[in-house]
Amino acid sequence: MSVLEVFNNRVLMVGLIAWGLAQVIKVPLNYFTKRYWDWALLLKAGGMPSSHSALVAGIAHSIGLHLGFNTPLYALAVTIALVVIYDATGIRRQAGKQAEAINEIVRKLASGQPVQQEHLREVLGHTPLEAISGMVLGLVVAQLAWYFLR
Repeated sequence: MSVLEVFNNRVLMVGLIAWGLAQVIKVPLNYFTKRYWDWALLLKAGGMPSSHSALVAGIAHSIGLHLGFNTPLYALAVTIALVVIYDATGIRRQAGKQAEAINEIVRKLASGQPVQQEHLREVLGHTPLEAISGMVLGLVVAQLAWYFLR
């Protein structure tokens, strides 16, 4: 048994491909909306589409396609996917809003005098549209892999 056998795990590969596609898609979408290329988006969390949602939706759907949609493993995968997507749109989104508020306070306090303050990351979570887009991307990648790679 070799560590390289992990690359034969189609369920995992589908999830990673969906995650990678979501990260890559963020760069041109950002360019079209903000008119500049931000290559750092390839490695950042947040943004459109949600790579977290794409990953867990792709894996859950792949498990359903391979093992059946009535199996306990599929139920576990869907449950974990729902928790991750909820977290991405709920808790992490609120943390991002708090970072925006703190950054605004720092800007107001700093007006008129130079203040060295670390700028907090404001895009931590996802809007519901970003999460749904990522989820749909994961489902599509899983379905295409099931159709073409069986």
